[in-house]
Amino acid sequence: MSRPLRIGIVGIDHRHIYGMASEMVKVGAELVCWWTQGAPETLAGFTKRFPDLPRAAQARDVIGREDIDLILLSGIPSERADFAIAAMQAGKDVMSDKPGCTNLAQLQRIEDCVAQTGRIWSIDFSERFEVPAVTRAAELVAEGAIGRVIQTIGIGPHRLNLNTRPDWFYDPEQFGGILTDIASHQIDQFLFFTGSDDAELRYASTGNYGNPATPGLQDFGQIVLRSDRAEGYIRVDWFTPDALPSWGDGRLMLLGTKGTIELRKYVDVGGAPGSDHLFLVNDTRAERMDCTDAGLPYFGRLASDIANRTDSAMPQKHVFKTMRLALEAQAMADKA
Repeated sequence: MSRPLRIGIVGIDHRHIYGMASEMVKVGAELVCWWTQGAPETLAGFTKRFPDLPRAAQARDVIGREDIDLILLSGIPSERADFAIAAMQAGKDVMSDKPGCTNLAQLQRIEDCVAQTGRIWSIDFSERFEVPAVTRAAELVAEGAIGRVIQTIGIGPHRLNLNTRPDWFYDPEQFGGILTDIASHQIDQFLFFTGSDDAELRYASTGNYGNPATPGLQDFGQIVLRSDRAEGYIRVDWFTPDALPSWGDGRLMLLGTKGTIELRKYVDVGGAPGSDHLFLVNDTRAERMDCTDAGLPYFGRLASDIANRTDSAMPQKHVFKTMRLALEAQAMADKA
């Protein structure tokens, strides 16, 4: 591609759009225009960050532009699949906020569309792709620093901020459920770090333990996974206490055959300032690493994949499998 990658945005209902757009600009992409339905709570933050970006009157005015290469999606979760399919049918590649879809029928339609069009459907799993500590952990695992990873423990606590949430946040049909939504992050990390192409769901559950006034909200969820290579445990919730100086104490623990890695991604409650703390222990080292400068390679790789029709940022099969496991876990929990 001889010119910069050109991007259109459809839907800004989740704040993840800030990072999605900003990180693509950092790797040389150009934002062209955007559209969203109504005036979501994120509108002020978006226009503050991108004050000169023109707003289109309709989603089709973004998707239909011939000079746009990539569509970013961060609208209401249940609507993302239809927009992704429309974009791919229009010859565009897609980066979606998680979850990329909210039911298995939508996922199958997306898989069929990718097969028919040859376009890229990628999901920015921000708890991996926007965390420099995860970049460094991936390098250490590739170097053999802890041997083969045989278990992951991923926790994704979030602050609820109840008074700022839109109505769709309390409707499982629209947000997909806590396992479809948040836990897709941790499923992605389990598959990636253990080198697993597939996994068996051994257990999944959800509950509303602290918010009886909003019965549609699932404020707790957990999953147990097993592949032919490793075991995994996932816990996600909406119980981050107000005193924590971050929206959540997200952590990832990797057990290897020769050592361990723990990531304290956003905050270290032990007292160290900043974010992106990595703790490595093996036979020769026991140390804390500051990983703030480790980089975020996903965005540059995706831009390269779009230009060269390659599959380096995140293999398409991996995206499909991550979302399928998240949706199946949600269904398992809902039936329990």
